[in-house]
Amino acid sequence: MRLKFSQFLVTFLVIGSLILGGCSTQQVGSNSSPASTGVETTTTTNTEATSVSETTSESNSGMTNSLPRLEGKATVVITVKGSPITVEVDGTNAPITAGNFVDLVQKGVYDNTVFHRVVRQPQPFVVQGGDPQSKDPKSSPQSWGTGGYIDPKIGSERRIPLEIKPKGEAEPLYSKTFESARLTTVPELQHKQGAVAMARSQQPDSASSQFYFALADLGFLDGNYAVFGQVTQGFDIVNKIEQGDRIDSAKVTQGAENLKVAQ
Repeated sequence: MRLKFSQFLVTFLVIGSLILGGCSTQQVGSNSSPASTGVETTTTTNTEATSVSETTSESNSGMTNSLPRLEGKATVVITVKGSPITVEVDGTNAPITAGNFVDLVQKGVYDNTVFHRVVRQPQPFVVQGGDPQSKDPKSSPQSWGTGGYIDPKIGSERRIPLEIKPKGEAEPLYSKTFESARLTTVPELQHKQGAVAMARSQQPDSASSQFYFALADLGFLDGNYAVFGQVTQGFDIVNKIEQGDRIDSAKVTQGAENLKVAQ
């Protein structure tokens, strides 16, 4: 049964529970209302949307050229407590976000990390993990959810731009939410039940390694967070994940050849 969120529940979830702090402890949506979380109603035309996307893509070319890119699709199997979760990673519609994820999987970044946030009440919401800090047995659980992948090539946290492809467009929109870009369309990749997306702080270009599973259709997040994949098998396993559970392993089982990494 599809879940329909009332305005009250959406407000509660966004303000009280949506702390997708991919790179900081900021509470994403802490000053947002359901109206501002959704897609703003404007008279923006499809031509205007294309120009916004093209302009943003050009301005981010330097940043994206240095990041891993997935050209096509890949399959990743995430094992939790001995049970597999199969994720189709979509580099066709989210090449940078998908490439970053597949690259981190291949590097073993997610192995033994903790699902530090699980929100199922008052309605199914998200299961979030992927903070490398949670691997360290000496780390404090209070710090989990504030870290990202430290790239040895640059000696600091690798961050990726917010990347959301408007439906029907040739290129993704970078570094802007649909609301800030005044887009009225929907994304190609949406927050349907089982969607996999990147967590981030309030800054659009702050995602690093943390990701989340959507436990229900979460349309009010569309255009604000970057979906890059979908659970194709094992959603029943996702539904059983509890806060504190660890990822045994994450492996690329198909499509590894589609990953392109800058030299």
